[in-house]
Amino acid sequence: MFYSGLSGFTGMFHPGMSEMLIILFIAFLIFGAKRIPEIGGALGKGIKNFQSGIREMPKKVEGPPKQVMKESPEEKDED
Repeated sequence: MFYSGLSGFTGMFHPGMSEMLIILFIAFLIFGAKRIPEIGGALGKGIKNFQSGIREMPKKVEGPPKQVMKESPEEKDED
C-alpha cells in the first residue's frame, strides 16, 4: 500500500524550512523588498479585524431576522 498507516504521515500542508525559504524568495521576486512588510501589516490588520468581529457577534440568535415589507409605488396606486 502507498500509505498503509497514518501514524508517520505528516500531511501535505506542513511545509519545512526549505519550502518556506522558497516561498519567501518567490514573494520577494514578485513584490519586492518594500512591499512585503506592507502586505504583512495589511494581513495582520485583516486577521485582527476578523477576530474582533467574531468576538462581537451576539452569543445567542433569537431566530431568523424579521423582514419588513415596504409597499411598492404600484401597490399604493391600487388603494
